[in-house]
Amino acid sequence: MPSDQPGGAPSAGPLRSEPGSLLEHVPVAVLGLDPAGRVRYWGPGARELFGYEAPAALARPAAALFPEPAEGPGPAERLVERALALGYWRVRLPVRHRDGTVFDCGFRAFPVTGSADRDDGTVVMALASRGDELDRVKTNLAFLDALFETCPIGLVMLDEQLRYVHLNQALADMDGIPVADHLGRDTGEIMITTDGGEFRRMLRAVADGGRPLVGVLVGMRTAGRPDVDQVRSVSLFPLSGAVGTGRGVGGLLVDVTDRERALLEATAARRRLALLDRASARIGTTLDVDTTARELVDATVPDFCDGSVVEMVEWMYPSEAFDPDLPLITRRIATGTVLPPPAAELLSSLDRVTYPPGSSIHRMLSTGRPVSVSVDEFTARTVGRDQRARRILDSGLACVLVAPLIARGHVQGIALFGRSAARPAFTGQDLGLAGEIASRAALCLDNARLYSRVQDISLTLQRALLPTAPDETAHVSVAHRYLPGSRATEVGGDWYDVIALPDGRVALVVGDVMGHGVPAAASMGSLRITARALARHSPDPGALLAELDTTARDTGVELATCLYVLYDPRTGRARIANAGHPPPLVRHPDGTVETLGGVLGVPLGVGGVPFRTSGAELPDGAVLALYTDGLVEARGQDIDEGLDALRAELARAAGPLEREADRILAALLPDGATDDTVLVLARLSRRGDGS
Repeated sequence: MPSDQPGGAPSAGPLRSEPGSLLEHVPVAVLGLDPAGRVRYWGPGARELFGYEAPAALARPAAALFPEPAEGPGPAERLVERALALGYWRVRLPVRHRDGTVFDCGFRAFPVTGSADRDDGTVVMALASRGDELDRVKTNLAFLDALFETCPIGLVMLDEQLRYVHLNQALADMDGIPVADHLGRDTGEIMITTDGGEFRRMLRAVADGGRPLVGVLVGMRTAGRPDVDQVRSVSLFPLSGAVGTGRGVGGLLVDVTDRERALLEATAARRRLALLDRASARIGTTLDVDTTARELVDATVPDFCDGSVVEMVEWMYPSEAFDPDLPLITRRIATGTVLPPPAAELLSSLDRVTYPPGSSIHRMLSTGRPVSVSVDEFTARTVGRDQRARRILDSGLACVLVAPLIARGHVQGIALFGRSAARPAFTGQDLGLAGEIASRAALCLDNARLYSRVQDISLTLQRALLPTAPDETAHVSVAHRYLPGSRATEVGGDWYDVIALPDGRVALVVGDVMGHGVPAAASMGSLRITARALARHSPDPGALLAELDTTARDTGVELATCLYVLYDPRTGRARIANAGHPPPLVRHPDGTVETLGGVLGVPLGVGGVPFRTSGAELPDGAVLALYTDGLVEARGQDIDEGLDALRAELARAAGPLEREADRILAALLPDGATDDTVLVLARLSRRGDGS
């Protein structure tokens, strides 16, 4: 029994048990009273609780520690009397501190019989603690009991060997195993993870005194629910060893499977919307069918699939409808994959594909909705067990999604998307996404198809209206080139002509009608035919352009440029009139290049402005170059740079005109024409040997 005897080592605080016990949190004062109510023992905790040092308390009446009663025996007398009578008495009594403060205390009193040889007699030992401290601990214990009984969060206590010591019913329900069947078992027997032991290492680190972990997501299955995937939010903290116990781990586990599934679905939905937005922005940037199909493949690989193919249906007639009882013939126009070789070669090795009746393609087109099938089913029912089936099987694809390309009620083609076994199979949401992307792509493809048809009509009309064999004479040899613009731009109204006149003169004409398509081609044809007719009756180039201007306004041509050169081999003289067109260039026999024509006139169709005629002496053997702006103008390049490049190439034009024409076009348009381009080279000879 500890006591503060004179000369003894003073204690630093209240009586304490081993570290980790409840007494760490509730200070306890120990004192002993003899049957007469005098203080016989005075522990350090009593000094802290009552404020008296041991010399001031020992052998003195204990009544000084309590408020004086109004009547009857005092608290000290009652404490001794009841403890001796009952053997153990628990009571709450008010006590008085040395400074006069009165507060409530809880007492546990019991008699202790002393040693007979020492004549210690009987002493009543009292353990006293402040009432508010006891109430706090009771509240905490009641809370913990209620927490383990009713908390919906899984609670667990593990020992140092990570075996179950205590858990609540909520965790037992999550595991699908009764509480009693957990106790003493290792966590690895209950919680089954596939993380390579990472969860186990986390438990061990916390058990060894590591830092607490909060909200760690762990995927697992349990021995009681082996077929159910769960995601739990796990918080772990080390437990210090209490009296008679070892160290361990405490944990809180929350089943967040539904939340994580919802988050995954929401994330997937956001990804699908983002993919749809990207596809909408990337598909249909041009009016070219092949480019649009390529954009569809690029927009879906690899974000949506591992490989994609776009095929256009080859109808015999544009109005032909899909017949599920007939084979379907398609032309593969775009492919792409991120799978390793030889997947790319296998997917792109086909040009035309025939799908037999009853195939997945027929089933998809019959409903108008995308379908998803395994590769085995696709090859068996769609392409058959032939070399094509082997190509698909060898490509590495595991499942195929087929979506129709239907626009304005007309089947354009099909889009096939494939995934390897390393990715999840296509879901219902993927079918809807593929259908939406395919629908938008189909409209872009149909626009490109219609545009291509108009382009073909315009180009056919323009080629029909341009001279297939311009007039040549003994004095003028000609090389001429017409390059239509790329499929990304409409056919323009560029034109040219070489007209041999009855008196031996030769007219060279080049022009450009502003605008594109069939209207520009038709206007170009009208101006060319009119210019050819006027050339035979108008000796003055300026007057001819004035007549041509009137024709342009009468026929609704809003704006057109035209350059007219009239060459007389008898004099070697050329007369030139210009209606807003790039000026002609002439290469002299010594290789120097000169610009002809003087001041440019206004374009045709403006009206009210006369056209001037200028003259120039052209030496024997000179090469005259007429062209349209497609040859010298380019985006991001000043036209003067293009003219300088043309002058440099023309200066080298000493060989045959046909070869020089090709060389000049290759040098100035290495990537092909982006706008309609005309180039006319004419070698002049006064002696009549212009060839």
